[in-house]
Amino acid sequence: MPIIVNIDVMLAKRKMQSKELAEKLGITPANLSILKTGKAKGIRFDTLEAICKILDCQPGDILEYVSE
Repeated sequence: MPIIVNIDVMLAKRKMQSKELAEKLGITPANLSILKTGKAKGIRFDTLEAICKILDCQPGDILEYVSE
């Protein structure tokens, strides 16, 4: 898939665990894992906004396009 999800990178930079992010987002760790591994078919803008707010980053810090 040409879209790479870099949530793990931002979590490491912010010294935050996935479980903590999932709790703050109000989603299950399993759903966050699906998003982090790139298995999700999409992401809602309000979820993306919440991730950016919690991690103090821009959408481009989380999502990356790589041509195949």
